[in-house]
Amino acid sequence: MSVPLDWQICRAVQVLRRGGVIANATEAVIGLAALASDRAAGQRIRQLKRRPRAKPFIVVVAELGQLKKLVSVHTERYEEILASWPGPHTWILPAHPDAPRWLVSKTHDIAVRVTAHPQMAALCKLAGPLVSTSANPAGRKPARSMLTARGYFRAGVDLYLRGTLGASARPTTIRDGRSGRLLRL
Repeated sequence: MSVPLDWQICRAVQVLRRGGVIANATEAVIGLAALASDRAAGQRIRQLKRRPRAKPFIVVVAELGQLKKLVSVHTERYEEILASWPGPHTWILPAHPDAPRWLVSKTHDIAVRVTAHPQMAALCKLAGPLVSTSANPAGRKPARSMLTARGYFRAGVDLYLRGTLGASARPTTIRDGRSGRLLRL
């Protein structure tokens, strides 16, 4: 299912490009998103969620080519990784030397996903790689509706983009791209 390019997506891209934070539908929950290249917007998300610096973000893209300057996908699990994308599968991969430092974990990795969610993919195609995290303050349940997300963040989010959640009942799986070890089911 493709999402037609409409004024709402175009507006969301404008907000992102101006350093804004949006709430949007993802594969399983409402998420908060900002440009992966915008450290200040990422810090805003961290503050909104009361998220510790030690907990890195997931970077979401629309296509494999958008990962070139973020991570190296060429691990022993290359075929397995490619077979899982696009889809609700996040992989932790070695950071590219040119990746924004604020996205890189202490172990020199970045968690990445090629999304199959039509609206999220449209946003990434137009805006570029996005940091994405569930829309909830630390310790609260992830929002599964925009109403819940608004209740959590009110005016702290620049745009609440209407959309339909994907079919996943839980957040994406997270695997280590080197060992294949499952880190989140």
